[in-house]
Amino acid sequence: MDTEFLRMLLGDVAAGKTPVDAALESLKDLPYRDIGAARVDLHRALRQGIPEVILGEWKTAEQISAVARELLRHQQSVMITRLDPQKAVAVCEALPELRYNPVSRIASHEVNPPPTIPGRVAVVTAGTADIPVAEEAAETARLIGLQAHRIFDCGVAGLHRILDRREDLRSMDVVIAVAGMEGALPSVLGGLVACPVIAVPTSVGYGAHLGGLAPLATMLTTCASGVVVCNIDNGFGAAVAAYRILSRRK
Repeated sequence: MDTEFLRMLLGDVAAGKTPVDAALESLKDLPYRDIGAARVDLHRALRQGIPEVILGEWKTAEQISAVARELLRHQQSVMITRLDPQKAVAVCEALPELRYNPVSRIASHEVNPPPTIPGRVAVVTAGTADIPVAEEAAETARLIGLQAHRIFDCGVAGLHRILDRREDLRSMDVVIAVAGMEGALPSVLGGLVACPVIAVPTSVGYGAHLGGLAPLATMLTTCASGVVVCNIDNGFGAAVAAYRILSRRK
């Protein structure tokens, strides 16, 4: 249930099209529905503008399907993150309306197109190996109403690549910088643009990279003022952070 659904429901009650008892019946599962393995937050779209998102990792296909089915039953769009291909087969067989993106590892179904959030978001990667995390950010952005522009493989090992795109970058309202190895890309971007820069370290790199801890430390200690940092591989969180920034602008 989202704000638009509630507005239409209240309008129908006011106009006499929907009986009060019928309206109450449609609201009886708020704020959440207990389905045993999960308490599905049906009120989140009203509070935050985005329905509950299902983390697919660590859940069984049956648990994921049950939560998604409950969201669909209440006319809410579904987004499942970190869904591996094998589990995606079982989930999509249970819910054929879902569409799976194997690069971002996101399965989704839009009951209604999300309201468009004004503003331009660039998703920038240091290397090609960072693309899966970047695609998680870009696909999340699309599903929550953001306009995402992909600028891939522009790391500091070939600095001219990012400098060639500086005019595009300066036209953005938010930049999401996705980088593994030493994680220097957000510092460069933070020095080139005035808009918010959201840094995402990835688990891409060699031994002393420590599975993403090295770029995380680099990004947290950047000398570019005001760069904010998400957790390792958290493209989803970066896109939602961009949503929070842009959706509150007047």
